[in-house]
Amino acid sequence: MIAAVREFANRFLGRGDATITVPSFDGALKPNQKLESAETLLTCEAPEDLATDGSNLYIADGQRLMSLTGGQASEVRSFEQPISALCALPGGGLAVALGGREVHLYANASAEQPGVTFADTAFNAINALALAGDNTLIATDGSATCGVDDWARDLMELNRSGRVFRLDPGSKVVTPLAQGLGHAFGACAHGNGALVSESWRHRLVLVTPGASPKVVLAHLPVYPSRLTKAAGGGYWLTAFTARTQLIEFVLREPGYRRRMMAEIDPAYWVAPRLRSGLSFKEPMQGAHIKTMGVIKPWAPPRSYGLVIRLNADGQPLYSLHSRVDGVNHGIVAAVELGGDLVLIAKGPGRVLRLSLSGLAEEFCS
Repeated sequence: MIAAVREFANRFLGRGDATITVPSFDGALKPNQKLESAETLLTCEAPEDLATDGSNLYIADGQRLMSLTGGQASEVRSFEQPISALCALPGGGLAVALGGREVHLYANASAEQPGVTFADTAFNAINALALAGDNTLIATDGSATCGVDDWARDLMELNRSGRVFRLDPGSKVVTPLAQGLGHAFGACAHGNGALVSESWRHRLVLVTPGASPKVVLAHLPVYPSRLTKAAGGGYWLTAFTARTQLIEFVLREPGYRRRMMAEIDPAYWVAPRLRSGLSFKEPMQGAHIKTMGVIKPWAPPRSYGLVIRLNADGQPLYSLHSRVDGVNHGIVAAVELGGDLVLIAKGPGRVLRLSLSGLAEEFCS
């Protein structure tokens, strides 16, 4: 009863979850154009995730598993379904999520048959895998009702059905760790639990067995996604796009959203996108997008590129951006390899490489 009264008051007064304000990019999230200077290693049709064992780099490109060695890309194998997540395993093994509904564990990347298969009926949108300290796997499932690629609908429907699972290769048991999350999209082992990105609530939470999720980093101006560990301690957090006041407003207008989803092509919804500026039919995001034919870097973003360096406690140290006038948008994966940060910019379909030399000194001095 109290919660219902509080929700009504918030909606009436425009505060709490009903506010349409968006935090600014400031402090450790101050905008720059570092991602625009990154080297393009490979252009793919449908890049989705990265995994590395410290020497080999694996790329999920639609149904293909690619390997990148010495600047040369080669196809390792292909699957019958699109790859929705990757994770390197000890001893050269590889975990592969297919179509969001199955997770296969292989002794090596080229093995014909998986050693273990998880195909739990609860799986619907497995979008990230991470190795835990006890050699179990942590899997995030974005939504119980919308598929891996239908995340915009999941947001517009205000769904809160994301889950986190622990997969035990030894016993082949799947254990739920959390549910009711606003699109769980990315996890990384942290202590006896896992840091998890909760995209639609714009935050990181700590999920531990038998406890409610604990907020670690809140009020982000972006939709966070996959996490990986950084070599010097801490984490890399990707964000597949940024929030805007227009989208926040639409999320609070149920009548408009229902008509929009029923009558308009999903490509032109007032919703976040991984790429923008390709059609005059795209909805305006407010303000003046262009001046004298030039896109303003501070214009409200329909798509954006961002990766955040976090410390061991999950707090931001600095960030790397591709602003509105850039092209390397839709950052969905980032891993460290040999002193470089390798990223996927899903918007333009690129695998990027950025040297980490001097970055910390540049931003934290």
